[in-house]
Amino acid sequence: MSVHYQRHGDIGVIQIANPPVNALSHAVRSGLVNALEKGIADTQAKALVVLADGRTFIAGADIREFGKPPQAPLLPDVITQLEACPKPLIAALHGTALGGGLEVALGCHYRVALAGTRVGLPEVKLGLLPGAGGTQRLPRLVGVERALEMITSGRFVATEEALEAGIIDAISSAETPLEAGLAAAQAVLADNQMARVTGQLSAPAANPQAISAMVERLHQDAAELFSPFRIVEAVEASVTAESLQDGLRRERELFLACMDSPQRAGLIHLFFAARSPHVVPEIENADAFKHVALIGEDPLFERLQKAAQKAGITLTSEPDNATELCLLAPNAARDSGTALPTIALANIGISSDIGSNSDSALSLVIAEKGSMVELINLNAEPLTHQRAALTLKALRLNVVVSRQQSLLNTLQLASQQATASDRHSALEQASVRIAEQGFCFRESDIDLLAVEALGYPRHLGGPHRQSTLKDTPL
Repeated sequence: MSVHYQRHGDIGVIQIANPPVNALSHAVRSGLVNALEKGIADTQAKALVVLADGRTFIAGADIREFGKPPQAPLLPDVITQLEACPKPLIAALHGTALGGGLEVALGCHYRVALAGTRVGLPEVKLGLLPGAGGTQRLPRLVGVERALEMITSGRFVATEEALEAGIIDAISSAETPLEAGLAAAQAVLADNQMARVTGQLSAPAANPQAISAMVERLHQDAAELFSPFRIVEAVEASVTAESLQDGLRRERELFLACMDSPQRAGLIHLFFAARSPHVVPEIENADAFKHVALIGEDPLFERLQKAAQKAGITLTSEPDNATELCLLAPNAARDSGTALPTIALANIGISSDIGSNSDSALSLVIAEKGSMVELINLNAEPLTHQRAALTLKALRLNVVVSRQQSLLNTLQLASQQATASDRHSALEQASVRIAEQGFCFRESDIDLLAVEALGYPRHLGGPHRQSTLKDTPL
């Protein structure tokens, strides 16, 4: 079972257990409804607490359900039932409460969070808007201006700001969500804390200046995007709708319009592309190298030093008996007798750097913009390639693995040789050649690099995706 109910004294506890991030799968949504019914029917439970196991509260929707027909109960209906609970309903948050997770919390009557918890509604990053009451309930707590800023940016909000804004009601110093939730429930029952039904709060004050300012900003910064403008319309409905239910209906209409947008499909394509670009196919049970030598000087090395201790990786300035992997800065001298796996660093746009150290089986191309790096297998065993990629990932680099030739350099060259008006088309043509030549492990890796490192429009999903769509007959 993904959701359990049990009572602690006179407090009923609804506990979500859907690792790793307690995503709102069909089983979780159904489980919440069933556990809520048990809690309401439990005559000895005077208040109820919703919390989650593991490292986080609910981190959002279940990505395994993306693109599939929705199954009842839908999340808006689940939250409506939570909000209608006749007993005080407390959400105990920890880790993150994001997207539908925050919407679940907003449907509860009181929110307590452990220190370090972050909340947010990041649906805009997938070309969507919060579709389970977020655009209607959040403005009732924080006002129109802050709700617009939070939802159109999709940013995560730290605990202290969430408390100041009124998103949460208290920060707990308890060790666990259970302890925090039980203490908050007792405080509510003793009238030491006031529980509020968010949907019963007054509609937020009209703020036409904030609405017009946000629309103007979006026209300047994101005129080509669809969902941010729909977010503005939905938040505006929290003011103008005659009731919460009318506002929720308008939100649902706008949510479905976003779902039908081609931009949503492109952004979700990139979302999945970013999940495993460091994985070398067919390699399992690989571990990162733990002892790495950084040979020479390069700005990247300072970044790696900062991440090494937390990653449990030892970095040295020259190889020793424990060294498992070497990173070689451009123009750094290397002892050719050292039989260690070596990554030669190269700069984007300088194709001659790739493989210039003839005894280096791997090359690392560092993007000028963004945070992407590309680890190219020139002549290494696949297992070594994977272990090196895992090492760089552990050192907080966003790694894409490729083979033989650099995807980044090929894309960069195509972009540089094209006129400004033809750059997107040039990237699309180059992406087709890369895929045909087999330099990428996944075609989505081309899209990820083009968007994150070369500025190809994110909402289009990447040049290879666009080239595929153009080749698809209507």
